[in-house]
Amino acid sequence: MSNRFTKSALLAGTFMAGAMIATPVVAQEAAGEAAAAEDEGFIVVTGSRIARRNVETAAPIAVVDAAEFSLSGTVNVENVINTLPQVVPGTTSFSNNPGNGTASVNLRGLGATRTMVLVNGRRWMFYDTNQITDLNTIPQFLLESVDVVTGGASAVYGSDALAGVVNFRLREVEGVEVGGQYSLTEQGDGARYQLNGAVGSSFADGRGNVTLFGEYYNREEIFQGDRTFSNFALGGSPLRQLGSSLPPETRLRYDGDGDVTGTSFEPNSNLAIFGSPGSLRDYQTPRDLYNYAPVNYLQLPQERYMLGGNARYEISDALELYTELAYINNRVDSELAPTPILVNTFLDIDSLVANGFIDAATEAQFRDLDASETGADQNNGLIDVQVRRRLEEAGGRRNLDERNSFRIVTGARGQINDYLSYDAYYMFSRTRNSNIQQGNASVSRFTEAINGTGATQINIFGAGTLTPDMVDVFRIQAQNGDISSIEVASASLSGTFGDFALGAAEPIAFAVGVESRAVSSRFIPDEFLASGDVAGFNAGEPTEGSYNVKEIFGELNIPFETESGMRFEVNGAVRYSDYSLDTVGGVWAYAGGVQFAPIPDVTFRAQYQRAVRAPNVGELFQGTAIGFPGATDPCAGVGGATPTGGLLATCLANGVPAGNIGLQQDPSVNRNQVIQPDGQIATLFGGNPNLTEETSDSYTFGVVLQPSFIPGLTITADYFDIVVEDAISTVSLQTVLDICFNEIQDLNSPTCRNFNGTRDAQGAFGRDNPPVLGGANIAEISVSGVDLEANYSTTIPFSLLTDSGEQMLNLSFLGTWTETSDFAPIQSDPTNVITCAGEFGLTCGEPTPSFKWTSRASFSDGPLTTSIRWRHLSAVDDDTDAADNFVERIDAYDLIDLTLSFDVNERLTIAAGINNLFNTLPTTPQFDAAGNVINDTNTLLLGDFNNGEQSNTYPSTYDVLGRDFFASVNFKF
Repeated sequence: MSNRFTKSALLAGTFMAGAMIATPVVAQEAAGEAAAAEDEGFIVVTGSRIARRNVETAAPIAVVDAAEFSLSGTVNVENVINTLPQVVPGTTSFSNNPGNGTASVNLRGLGATRTMVLVNGRRWMFYDTNQITDLNTIPQFLLESVDVVTGGASAVYGSDALAGVVNFRLREVEGVEVGGQYSLTEQGDGARYQLNGAVGSSFADGRGNVTLFGEYYNREEIFQGDRTFSNFALGGSPLRQLGSSLPPETRLRYDGDGDVTGTSFEPNSNLAIFGSPGSLRDYQTPRDLYNYAPVNYLQLPQERYMLGGNARYEISDALELYTELAYINNRVDSELAPTPILVNTFLDIDSLVANGFIDAATEAQFRDLDASETGADQNNGLIDVQVRRRLEEAGGRRNLDERNSFRIVTGARGQINDYLSYDAYYMFSRTRNSNIQQGNASVSRFTEAINGTGATQINIFGAGTLTPDMVDVFRIQAQNGDISSIEVASASLSGTFGDFALGAAEPIAFAVGVESRAVSSRFIPDEFLASGDVAGFNAGEPTEGSYNVKEIFGELNIPFETESGMRFEVNGAVRYSDYSLDTVGGVWAYAGGVQFAPIPDVTFRAQYQRAVRAPNVGELFQGTAIGFPGATDPCAGVGGATPTGGLLATCLANGVPAGNIGLQQDPSVNRNQVIQPDGQIATLFGGNPNLTEETSDSYTFGVVLQPSFIPGLTITADYFDIVVEDAISTVSLQTVLDICFNEIQDLNSPTCRNFNGTRDAQGAFGRDNPPVLGGANIAEISVSGVDLEANYSTTIPFSLLTDSGEQMLNLSFLGTWTETSDFAPIQSDPTNVITCAGEFGLTCGEPTPSFKWTSRASFSDGPLTTSIRWRHLSAVDDDTDAADNFVERIDAYDLIDLTLSFDVNERLTIAAGINNLFNTLPTTPQFDAAGNVINDTNTLLLGDFNNGEQSNTYPSTYDVLGRDFFASVNFKF
């Protein structure tokens, strides 16, 4: 495919063949929301607020038991979540650039902003203006299970659940638990260690419980230079060693007219670079390219402290009080190569000579250039140049990201009578983020210091020429901060209509409720970042915004069952949300589903869900910054053609004088010089306050098989189809101009009204009020496929370690076949669709394999459990045209993990394991004399300049640590 829009701007066998998955990954066997309502065996399942005995629901639910986290040696929950086939990895511990020290979950590749994260069935904290949850804040050691619900769940949980819901269920603790884990790669680096503890006690005959917990976690960094496959920046065609054209020696550009955008340093010569200090020579590639890869982080360092607790006390059947508290301090650093800086300035030849910065040969070249200039610039002792330098002497660019998160929940629940119960709670969370950026440079100070005097002049003429005092002239430490908070007040009533039931089924059940949420977020850059006077990390504009929403919701479940066991169930849910955002206002979300079990062994199910997502604070209110993208104004005429018809009317409505439309002043430049003086148009980039809600339609159809003649076996298959319309997306300025003027031709449409900049008297877009290029509700995203799951547990009639004569065998498999993963940048243009199923690259981003599975086989012989996990990704192809591919294909990928766990006694458990048992890693590149890669490139070697990945691979998808060992101990008393 050749489409160059990027989806990432949003913005990705048989049972025996994989008869092994997370032993505890059981789709229809587990409960969901907080295990709160356990009266007479009733539980609440994620995806519904109605308590029921039957844990099967119309919506598919995959459940990951806590044992999977311990068996895989995982401390951060992202490492297990990203192995699930429903998930396309988001930001992880390997996301250095881009990356912000967080870990997110991205269901179905629809984006982290469209995936709702819950803890105990309630919203968790988010960390920035995009309202995304950082998985680093979830206490892995307290997990009871994780429920993953497919499809929109806005009718039950509200906005954001377009792709689905991930619900982390935390357990209560009885007694004291202390644990620890240590991990280390085979190469002896990347150490990770965790210490955790929890104490809990029930009281008042079990009517109350208090649990307190704490954790310390530390992860050491690994640099790209520590692995042979990531030590070089790769790119180009053929694939070869490449790098940056801004070297530590300083590179100059100049042409004979003093135009710094020219292509040569002097007439008829190559670009110039300084070799030995003060000595000028020709610039050559690839010899003089700077290899920035080795000093970038491969694994980010992390340090985390976590404290929290929860408590409940049942005063009577009618009143139980509960609370949850959590505080997390999390620091994750990222590190890039030293700052590259590019400035247009002049060089004062006499000053450079007086300070001894250049040698005689270079002085002679400079004076020849000065003499070749014309007019007042001739022989004035100055030459205009473009300076390009890598500021190695200032050290690497380091981003110190520290987040402090706090959350409190307090509520009451109870039984009103035998048929009705209530639950009401208030939740508040706030995250403060401090972001310190080291290694930045002030562009203005650097430019001034090139030709300064005395101690303020810097020597840029050669590698290592900048002294510490010189570096202090321009080096700056920038800082920004985020403050984000959410408040939720919710109350619900659930129960049955007395004993009224259809046949032998449970009574008809319902739930109704109200909810109010207030969301606010603020991004605060310092003076350097806000002004744009910074090189190193990107500048940013202040962002601040808030909104609130008031909601009413309801659910109804109507079961029917015959005496013979045939069961039929219909359920529905609806939610009305009234947003304070004028562009959203009141919106509806709703869902309906059916289940049919003709015999107890077989259940058919189907569900439809309409979900909504309101735009977040960042999408609405992000601060603006001006840029100058290249584009052609349709009103200026293309190739001399004069606009007519609808285009002419749109140009007139936009304020272009009739006499100037299509006026051709200079045929050589193919545009109107009055309406568009040059090839770039001043444009503001930022949020769009005119955004409306996104909507999605989800369909799932499935079957659950639990054959009574094979006890312990459950097989499920579910087809899913999710379409997100009016998806918020940012496209190029040229695309917006073409859409608004040539296609829609209505500047008051939702797509165009925010873009509509003010033109000057001649009809040109002016800088006083330029067009705005923010997100717009213009895209469509669709995914479809089949989720497959099988779980089997049985006993084997022999044992080596116990007298029981039996051993337990658990086999599980969870896989997804992705049929489509499509992105239409302009939903009104069905011919322009990006297809990403089975692809990767600059357009599609993270690989989306057509088939992904994770499987596990566990053998328990008394106190000893031996477990093997198999993870598989099918092959993926580059998303560009074959002629453009540097790496056309990444072959199928398999990892095997092994874990042993031993219960020393009832209180002490020890475990050890090896992840990536066979040390499957990206292939080390081999080079010929010209620096070209000569080995097979279909082995996770991807050109940096082609596919937009990190470390010459996709480290969030493919393992980059190699064989990795872990050991853990857990003690209960």
